[in-house]
Amino acid sequence: MKPAPFEYIAPESIEQALAALAQYGDEAKILAGGQSLMPLLNMRLTTPGVVVDINGLDELNYIRQQGERLHIGALTRQYRLERDARIRQTVPVLAAATRLIGHPSIRYAGTIGGSLAHADPAAELPAAMCALEAELTVVGPSGSRAIQAVDFFQGALNADVRPDELLTEVRIPIRKNAVWGVREYTRRAGDFALAGAIVLAEIEADRWANGRVVLFGVEDRPLRVSPAEAALTQQALSDGQAAGVAAAAVNGLACHADLHASAEYRKQLARVMVKRACLDAVAMRDGKKGQENMTGSA
Repeated sequence: MKPAPFEYIAPESIEQALAALAQYGDEAKILAGGQSLMPLLNMRLTTPGVVVDINGLDELNYIRQQGERLHIGALTRQYRLERDARIRQTVPVLAAATRLIGHPSIRYAGTIGGSLAHADPAAELPAAMCALEAELTVVGPSGSRAIQAVDFFQGALNADVRPDELLTEVRIPIRKNAVWGVREYTRRAGDFALAGAIVLAEIEADRWANGRVVLFGVEDRPLRVSPAEAALTQQALSDGQAAGVAAAAVNGLACHADLHASAEYRKQLARVMVKRACLDAVAMRDGKKGQENMTGSA
């Protein structure tokens, strides 16, 4: 199929992009990497009157470290997230999560901002931002807003960006002595995850501090699981205790069901992914870390 007719605008600055969004409102869709929007256009699942192509805004394509924060422009291509030396050194979990996105051709075209604004509940980058406690900046006619990642994702394909606003930057705090694990289950390489988990914590005096456990692909948005984080934090986590964290992560979890997985099957996958992510973090703490293969069967 081909898209329905639309007007095409290619702004040359953030100001021009915001002016177009203010003029056309709900009739406009932003084209960044296009990996989410183009299939929707071609299948006519969305029929905007105007497409605002922001790919020419080079000012939003950067990775910078400022003090104890990493700043990433919204138009930064995903492949850079897995290859950039600063990311691999300061927030390696982001590089690992990015490698799980689709196929290389998708990561070469897709942008970090496009994935986050699309807010697919099975996508890796929204979950990674929640685990990293990132702050997202959106800009509109009344100025800029800073939004915590856990508040940015408001439902399936629903993010806290108004029609006249533009996501411009992601800011990630750099944590010291961090250990982590990323696991997801897919039917085939490159598919969306039926269930996935990111476990992240810091080592303080042989204890785990500031533990974060995030599930994705199981509900309508990335889910930080407080009971699992409480079970993870302030423990000298062992292989056996990983099972307890995993059980806490899915206790009372109401997964969605679809043609790919029942709710109970998805819940079981989530439990296994949390346990394996915990074991990966334990292996990293013990100097045995190796996450070349972070997908797998339950």
